[in-house]
Amino acid sequence: MAKFLADVTVVVHILALLLIGFGGFVAWRWPKLIFIHLLGLAWGILVNVAPVPCPFTALENYFRHQQGLGDLPGGFNAYYLYGTVFPQSWLPAIGIGAIAVVAYSYVGVYHRWRHRHDDAEETHVRPVHLG
Repeated sequence: MAKFLADVTVVVHILALLLIGFGGFVAWRWPKLIFIHLLGLAWGILVNVAPVPCPFTALENYFRHQQGLGDLPGGFNAYYLYGTVFPQSWLPAIGIGAIAVVAYSYVGVYHRWRHRHDDAEETHVRPVHLG
């Protein structure tokens, strides 16, 4: 059971990373999701720049210990991403690309938000009857 729960934790962790990276685009369709995305983004930044442990990594380590395994060597990113999905030497370029993707998604969220507000104002304009 611990292996299954560790695997589920990995999947949820990957989904959380995708939400952090691409949640702004999802908010183009469901604007209120931007708040969840912003919380995830803030947490993701905090975990990477401060000595704050990621709860998903801690949970996976807990389930690994239940199986008699140790902590993830180097953490989640080092174990699952660096050298597997992309070389660690690409990390600076990937970081810049990620910032650009998130910024672009926010421009789209703002544009769609403005467009929806403009449309709402146009539909609520009532004609003025004189005399």
